[in-house]
Amino acid sequence: MNARIPEMRSTDELREKWMKPEVITGSEILLRSLLLEGVECVFGYPGGAVLYIYDALYGFKDFHHLLTRHEQGAIHAADGYARASGKVGVCIATSGPGATNLVTGIATAYMDSVPLVVITGNVATTLIGTDAFQEADITGITMPITKHSYLVRDVEDLPRVIHEAFHIANTGRKGPVLIDIPKDVSAAKTLFKPGEALDLRGYNPTVTPNRLQLEKLQAAIREAERPVILAGGGVIYSGGHEALYEFVNNTGIPITTTLLGLGAFPSGHELWMGMPGMHGTYTANHGIQESDLLINIGARFDDRVTGALGGFAPHAKIVHIDIDPAEIGKNVPTDIPIVGDAKTVLELLNQNPVYAEKADAWRELTAKRKLEKPLKYIDSDEELKPQWVIEHLNETTHGQAIVTTDVGQHQMWSAQYYKFNQPRSWITSGGLGTMGFGFPSAIGAQMAHPERLVISINGDGGMQMCSQELAICAINNIPVKIVVINNQVLGMVRQWQELIYENRYSHIDLEGSPDFVKLAEAYGVKGLRATNKEDAKKVWQEALETPGPVLVEFVVRKGENVYPMVTQGSAIDQMLMGDSE
Repeated sequence: MNARIPEMRSTDELREKWMKPEVITGSEILLRSLLLEGVECVFGYPGGAVLYIYDALYGFKDFHHLLTRHEQGAIHAADGYARASGKVGVCIATSGPGATNLVTGIATAYMDSVPLVVITGNVATTLIGTDAFQEADITGITMPITKHSYLVRDVEDLPRVIHEAFHIANTGRKGPVLIDIPKDVSAAKTLFKPGEALDLRGYNPTVTPNRLQLEKLQAAIREAERPVILAGGGVIYSGGHEALYEFVNNTGIPITTTLLGLGAFPSGHELWMGMPGMHGTYTANHGIQESDLLINIGARFDDRVTGALGGFAPHAKIVHIDIDPAEIGKNVPTDIPIVGDAKTVLELLNQNPVYAEKADAWRELTAKRKLEKPLKYIDSDEELKPQWVIEHLNETTHGQAIVTTDVGQHQMWSAQYYKFNQPRSWITSGGLGTMGFGFPSAIGAQMAHPERLVISINGDGGMQMCSQELAICAINNIPVKIVVINNQVLGMVRQWQELIYENRYSHIDLEGSPDFVKLAEAYGVKGLRATNKEDAKKVWQEALETPGPVLVEFVVRKGENVYPMVTQGSAIDQMLMGDSE
């Protein structure tokens, strides 16, 4: 993996150099402040309102700036960087259309609780509110989809604002924070004073839970005969995967991990039941529905997990562990609410472990179901099946790659058939379901981990929403392996139209798509294609052996569906199992 990523000097070195009090511009204050927050890479796209910032970046080598080909590519790359690294992702865009092109990416990060600091330029303070050229009220536009936002009107406020923004983005329930900097503020000069210790009145996330609530949970575990753990992305974001592993082994409780929780618990463990919900496993869905104790750790009871709320876990006492108190009881009534950081809560529970002694028969039933009702599909030697492709990617990489996806059928097949055993190895847009996310997020993940194999799995629809970013892979030799699962159709929409809308296929045909191999080659990226298993094995091996970026197109069966499937309005144990049953 030889991406052209500069070696970073130590944070201590940078601090000594950049903490010196000097009279400098707002743009220079911004760059120094980013360095003091430990920023290594920024993704961006210049324009008129940020020209002073980009002028300060001229010849600047203390962190890497990656010029994307679209602002949406920049923010999705920053998102992928944050998810893969656990650090705050940073992107920069100009005012007006530059800023509004970030909106979808901000909403994506907000829905999935990803820490970002989004820096936008604005027109000069004297022009704000006049409908000046390329003016947009980006703080107003993004108010519902940011954790917090700032419009900086005084250059002296910049160090404090940046310091606060990073703290807010990466504490409590993580999320995007926007800093809007007018052009005259980025040009103004003042004495630089680094952001000091934080005292944000009214912002004090609860990390340590109420001990009485933990005792209630432990008592419930002792009495439970059919307990289930539902673990979500909050476990990964808190760094709580090791504590979760210990908790499951201590309690002996079967566990299911949500779409964003994949990797929080090793898929090979005997107590792992798979993913729950609309395209979840038989074992996980029936386990939840029949449970008498459901322990939710860091998940938000999304509708894709619960199905019909009235029929969700009807026999279970509900425990909800979450750092965001607003999530507890929002969708599902909660019997034992526990507000706190997932890692902290689990570590406290592990200090006084309680084994679910009455659940022996339940564990046996869960193990039996895993054997009798595994994920399966009808394979073919005549045409490529997408499930087989994902299985082959998993087998050849031993489940060790960082995998990003776009949104659609390929996303669900990847979640089902690629087996994740470590956190921050699965990057996907869960809450918003953003097409165009997969490939740019892989670029960010690769920048975060230049030493690791990163695979970007895309559909032929989503790939066309972000294909321009092939240029930066070629120019910077970012060695992402780009997979296109090409079924010549908007697959998930087609599946719904087949199963729910009585085969009325409306505006889903993608047969006019470009030749993806030629498209990759036009950008300077190696392109390969496979239409059968033999070719698939050869081209994928060639891709793995190629040191730079490679696009591999797998032409798969057009009419393949994702199963199991729970249709909207159904309980999650009312599953369509597909032709393999």
